[in-house]
Amino acid sequence: MSIRSHIVAATLLLASLAASAAEPPGDLCSLLTAGDVSTAAGKGYDSVSKSVAPRPFPNTAQGTDCTYTNSKNSAQGQLLLRVYVDPSTKEASDLFTRLGRWFSPQTPVSGIGDQAYLDGAHGLHVLKGKARFFLELDAGAPNDKAVESLGREVAGKL
Repeated sequence: MSIRSHIVAATLLLASLAASAAEPPGDLCSLLTAGDVSTAAGKGYDSVSKSVAPRPFPNTAQGTDCTYTNSKNSAQGQLLLRVYVDPSTKEASDLFTRLGRWFSPQTPVSGIGDQAYLDGAHGLHVLKGKARFFLELDAGAPNDKAVESLGREVAGKL
C-alpha cells in the first residue's frame, strides 16, 4: 500500500470517528444510569423517569428530562438531567450563551464539555458539541462535586 493510500485511509477513519462521536444516543436518559447517580451522590437511586423538556424559545428543539429518584426518600433524592440536542454546534453555542444570561452568578467549571458553569443554585450547565445539558441534584443543595462528576460522565458519552 502506498503512502497516499495510508493517508487516505487514515483520513477516512478519522472522519468516521468524528462523525460518530458527534451524535448523542437515541435514548438521552441512557447517558447516566441509576448506578452512576448513586455512586456520585452517595445514596441509592433506583429509577429514572423520562419526559419532554420544554423548548427554551419558540422554534428551538424540545429536550428530554431524565429524573432519577431515590425511592427511600423521593422528596430529598432527585437528580434532574435535562438534555437538548440542537441542529448544529453553532445553534447550540448561541442558545447556551443566550440562556446563560438568566443564570447568575456563574462559576466556570473546566474539564467538562466545551463550556460549563455552575449557577447560583448549584445547577451545572454544559455545552458539548450540538448538545446542551443541565444537571441539578436535590434542587439547589450544594452538591457541586457530585454534579461535576456526573457532568463529566455525561459529557464523555456525548
